[in-house]
Amino acid sequence: MAGNQGSAGQLLQLIRSGEATTRGELQRATGLSRSTVGHRLDQLFGAGWLRDATGTSTGGRPSARLEFDTGHAVVLVADLETRHGRAAVVDLAGETLAERTGELLIADGPEIVLDRLAGWFAPLLAEAGRDSGQVCGVGLSVPGPVDFETARIVQPPIMPGWDRFPVREQLSGALAEHLGPSAGHLPVFLDNDANLMALAEQRAGHPDCDAFVLVKASTGIGAGVMVGGEIYRGIDGGAGDIGHIRLPDRTDALCMCGSYGCLAAVASGRAIAGQLTAAGVPTASGSDVRAHLAAGQPDAVRLAREAGQRVGEVLVTVVTLLNPGVLVLTGDLAGTPFLTGVRELIYQRAMPRTTAHLQVVTSLLDERAALMGAASMVIEHLYAADEADARLAALAVGPTPSTPDT
Repeated sequence: MAGNQGSAGQLLQLIRSGEATTRGELQRATGLSRSTVGHRLDQLFGAGWLRDATGTSTGGRPSARLEFDTGHAVVLVADLETRHGRAAVVDLAGETLAERTGELLIADGPEIVLDRLAGWFAPLLAEAGRDSGQVCGVGLSVPGPVDFETARIVQPPIMPGWDRFPVREQLSGALAEHLGPSAGHLPVFLDNDANLMALAEQRAGHPDCDAFVLVKASTGIGAGVMVGGEIYRGIDGGAGDIGHIRLPDRTDALCMCGSYGCLAAVASGRAIAGQLTAAGVPTASGSDVRAHLAAGQPDAVRLAREAGQRVGEVLVTVVTLLNPGVLVLTGDLAGTPFLTGVRELIYQRAMPRTTAHLQVVTSLLDERAALMGAASMVIEHLYAADEADARLAALAVGPTPSTPDT
């Protein structure tokens, strides 16, 4: 095994994946002695991360099977959109214990939005029957490019006042105020919404797909890319920002980023809302476009299909470059007309070899994908082998008795 050979964190990884779930299997997988495996497991039991479960038996005494205790802690997650937000308390199996949706205007700026968001979590924890001491981390999804390492939002076209703002520090301070001082020390993770939606959709519906693309078409247009089961973010979080690819025949379209001819200025929910309003169908946002589409409003249906074709023009290059097995379309526009437009252009213009094994589908998780992705981001980071070892060292957990070897 790579890294810290046979560490407690690596044993936890083997147990969580199901690759080895008994002491004997762990010994065979790691080459460690029985006593060393026992010591590592005592660390994990002491932290409250493992529980015993009865294993199967082919005769005689059943082996003691080990499980990750998904109830020992919870994560706080939130998904910020342009006009509203969602927040939830989620256990370590990804099950939502309490959830809230409400108005949060991203244009109000980070101080106001993050303070209001933090104020939502105390009643949510109470509803879930948990307290702040059981929270292990916080995950936040935002509608803009994110430098993941620094947790800074970078030049977001639809998030005025958020560029390079210290979101992690501001949210930590707000959590300390609303939940108590200890909450200010919780690890906070931040990523782009399309990235987190891609993570959640890939894990939930297409876990064996090694090249996976998700496109979100709502107020703006963005993409999340999964390669080899991991989010591909690029050098500084800019990967997938397809909404700002220029369309050479639409130099008249002014984008929120200040440039002309961006895909988002032509084919996003915001763009269609403007086109519908100009045509005499008052429409304020991408959410309103979605409502028109649900009602079968003819102009909305036509414009959504045309938007799908324009997005499809760009996705021909994306599909040719990445050769994904699955392309998921989601967001306010992602109904049948938009899906039809995207498919028309991709299958018409991409090489048959590139699309022979491509599935173009809509979301499984829909509006909850970003929340679920935020939860996965936190859990997968905190319980990865190296990070788990670091956390165990910080906890300085003493060994506690565990079940006897079998």
